Parts: sequence; structure tokens; C-alpha cells
Amino acid sequence: MLIHTIQELRTEINKWKKDGLTIGLVPTMGALHNGHLSLIKKAKSTCDKVVVSDFVNPIQFGPSEDFDKYPRTLEEDVKLCDGEGVDIVFAPSSDEMYGKGQRLSNDTLTYVCPPFFYVNKLCGKTRTGHFDGVCTVVLKLFNIVQPNYAFFGQKDAQQVIIIKKMVNDLNVPIEIIQCPIVREDTGLALSSRNKYLSETGKQDALVLSKILNNIKTCYNKGITDVEALKETAYSFLTDKHDMEYLEIVDKDTLEDKIKADDNSIALIACRVENVRLIDNIYLKESN
Repeated sequence: MLIHTIQELRTEINKWKKDGLTIGLVPTMGALHNGHLSLIKKAKSTCDKVVVSDFVNPIQFGPSEDFDKYPRTLEEDVKLCDGEGVDIVFAPSSDEMYGKGQRLSNDTLTYVCPPFFYVNKLCGKTRTGHFDGVCTVVLKLFNIVQPNYAFFGQKDAQQVIIIKKMVNDLNVPIEIIQCPIVREDTGLALSSRNKYLSETGKQDALVLSKILNNIKTCYNKGITDVEALKETAYSFLTDKHDMEYLEIVDKDTLEDKIKADDNSIALIACRVENVRLIDNIYLKESN
């Protein structure tokens, strides 16, 4: 079922609540791929009912970012969701989410602002206000859908950590389920932005996973000095790569590490063909 309005969605949600059904939410910006489908499959196996939101959120994009050209494939998304047994695809307009004529600025719109410590690093360091926009729309979706569980992918690791922090700090009665990164056979992490890449660009983009896997290999061989681990990346980079950051931090708190340990995560952002890509890897996988 495709729903565009909050009122119609809440009518359906209230029926489920009355029947005591558990509800899972998979928040997306559309342009669905197998990574999203893995979240949907996990939600279907966990919950009685599943809602997928399909909304390109304007307030998490900066002025020079790709909001206008971000891929919008609602018709195809709905078909994929139907194939996975999704109960509702919620595809609101910006006016529906934020109010008709609302100026989308924190001068006039209430924003949710996560702690500076969590946003002044990694993606947040160059994408000013990005996580304010993410947390604002996610909390709105949580309030609209009132799910028992919400499902997010590990590829956006900083985002998941910040959302978990928000849920904990604001006493939101929702369990956040993090699901593993899904990759192409080549190792490239699936992303809606991969559609921007040429075939050559996709090959060049493999440098992200190669760098991360090499760091993990070096760590497993006993190298723990973070700077030494990061320096191993440079042999993989060419003039086709514009690396924004490569960091090794605590996988739960984002605290910087001097020495890597089993609770560390390596994260990278790099532009290829002017497409901003991110990826990450745990230095030791959880059992």
C-alpha cells in the first residue's frame, strides 16, 4: 500500500496497534537497492508489520550538495517493496512532512541537534547541519509511525551511532536494529549514489574497500598504531581519488583512538568522479 499523508498512515497504524501487532520501520530516501532490501528482510523476519519510508529529506542536504539530482525512483521502489511483502510505503511530500510554505531553516523550524562531539567529525565535519537534518526527520518518522523497531544499515555508521544516542537521550521507546553492509561482488558497498558512477568509476571506487580491508589485515597482524594503519592507505590512492577522511575510532562512541583495539571501526569518505562515497569496517567482527 502506497500512502502519501500522515493522517492516512496513522489510521492504518492505529488498526495495527489495536491488534497488538509489532511494527518495524525502514527509513529510506528511496532509490532502493539490495542494501535496503536486506533491511526490509530483517524487518519482515522481526515484526508483524513493516513500513518503509521513501522520502528525500531536504534539510539534511547542504546548499552545494546533490538534493536536486538525488535519484528518485518511487514507482520502482514500490514494486520492490511489494515483492518483499512490505505493508506500507510512506512517501510524503516535503509540505506534508514540514508544513506547507514552511521555511526549511532552523530559524523557523524546530530541529533536533545531536551533541557537537558526535557531529564535529567524519561526515559531520564537512557536512555542516547534516545530522541535525537526519535526526529531525528520523524523530518525526518515529513519532508518525511509532514503530517497535527501526532498521538502519552499518554503511552509515556515524548516523546509526548518532540515532542510537538520540533515542537513548530522549527516551524514545524504539529499538534500533543495525544491519550489516551489503556489497557488490567486487566489494563495493551498495549505495544509491553508485548510480552516478561510470563503469570505470565503479572500478576506481573499489579503493575504499581495499583500503579498509588492508587496514583490518594489518591490524590482525599486530599493527595497532592508528597513524601507521592510516598511512597504509596512500599506496592505493591515485589522482582519481579525492579522500575526504580516513579515521579509526571507537565503534560505539566515535572517540578517537591512538591505538586501535577490538572495539575500533575504520571509516573512509572519498570522492570518485566527484561522487562522495563512504564505507567502513570493524577491525574485529562481533561474534
